[in-house]
Amino acid sequence: MELAGLFPVLAMLVMIAGFYSHSATAAMLAGALALAGIIAFALADRSAPVIFVLVGLAMVSVAALTQPDWWGGTWNAVERGSFVMALYTALSAIRIAAMGSEEILECGRFLAGQRPGLRYIALSIGGHLFGLILMYGSIALLGGLSKASTMRETDPELRRHRLRRMLVAINRGFAATLCWSPLGFSMAITLALVPGASWNNVVLPCAVNALLLIGLGWGLDTLFKPRLSHPAPPRAAPSGKWLRHLRPLLLLLAAIVTGVVLLHNLVGVDVVAAVMTCVPAIAVAWICLQGSLVVGGARRHLSTQVSHFVRRELPSCGNQIVLLFMAAFIGSLGAFMLEPVLPRLGLDLSVLPGWLIVVAMVWLVPLTGQLGMNPILSVSMILPILPAPEVMGVPPAALVAAVTGGWAISGTTSPFTASVMLLGGFAGLPARQLGLRWNGPYALCMGCAISAWVLILIWLI
Repeated sequence: MELAGLFPVLAMLVMIAGFYSHSATAAMLAGALALAGIIAFALADRSAPVIFVLVGLAMVSVAALTQPDWWGGTWNAVERGSFVMALYTALSAIRIAAMGSEEILECGRFLAGQRPGLRYIALSIGGHLFGLILMYGSIALLGGLSKASTMRETDPELRRHRLRRMLVAINRGFAATLCWSPLGFSMAITLALVPGASWNNVVLPCAVNALLLIGLGWGLDTLFKPRLSHPAPPRAAPSGKWLRHLRPLLLLLAAIVTGVVLLHNLVGVDVVAAVMTCVPAIAVAWICLQGSLVVGGARRHLSTQVSHFVRRELPSCGNQIVLLFMAAFIGSLGAFMLEPVLPRLGLDLSVLPGWLIVVAMVWLVPLTGQLGMNPILSVSMILPILPAPEVMGVPPAALVAAVTGGWAISGTTSPFTASVMLLGGFAGLPARQLGLRWNGPYALCMGCAISAWVLILIWLI
């Protein structure tokens, strides 16, 4: 089980090498290593979602019987899954480095301890900034600190309302990263599947979605804050300036952005490849810096942390890695199998208005999330069978904004996403109840707002 963690790391390193060598052999080797890792995790971890592996094997069998070029489609799906695994491994490296930093933890405590008037927006922005680096770890970190903060409250009514508003703020702030961040699966996968799309061209339209998610959430929280049966006691805000507490997080983000921009502009690799290169390198440098302050020095600390990452951290995430890989695999292979079937059924999506397809994606991604489909699966299956943006007569940026916006809504409502399940654990509520009851009206408002924005994009661009 411990050695299973080697496969994602090797797949990531080989894939990074392939970005710069443009070698088809590197892509094939990364796919083979990722596939070996999935087999190792599925056999060693009883909590791994083996049902998805069985579904994938069944789909391969059907493809072999019905598609003459089934092997090419199957291996393309393996490479899509290996890309997701490699990106997850790279982002996990920076998460481990960050969680070992006392400055980052103190930043989280500062945000969770804000007075009621600032708490929602502080945690929403904090959830966004932490989410850029820690992914779901941001919810685990801030959610845990928020729960610890509310446990000191003696009034059960006040404690219940305060915890709910804090967790909702963190969740919505994290979900906003899915709209635009090149460090996330949503943007990486959508850019790979939308012809003519690049991060440089979509970042501003998608960032508007993120602002809508945070701003509208703040507005709804302010308008519909719960009424208490008695006034809440005054609470002092934590001491210290915001910039001083947020400085470690902002410096880390600045280092990642600078590295990605330099690689993208000087070497010419795309933004996602630059992210996958820079993030592990910065994680290693940060761990060495932390090690220079402890007994044993940087080299020993780095060796210990790398060993822990490979032998403990990645194997403990085996079920999540299997789920993400299989979601990408099933989605890609499903699209490959559906593409030749649609014309035989008389379904021609190109006859539909392009604006209608784009708006439909805003709603389709969160709706499929309610049915148990991870957004990686649904997006990987739906986008390849859509007409290209130029055929639909819409700008690629509008389609990307619609997909990532719908992905973000799914991240606040779907009981099958890691973010909602984590929040359910902190709140002590079922994930479905939490997603729909706490965020259902918010999701409807966001769906309407993002739909209006993508229609404006189609008209403007």
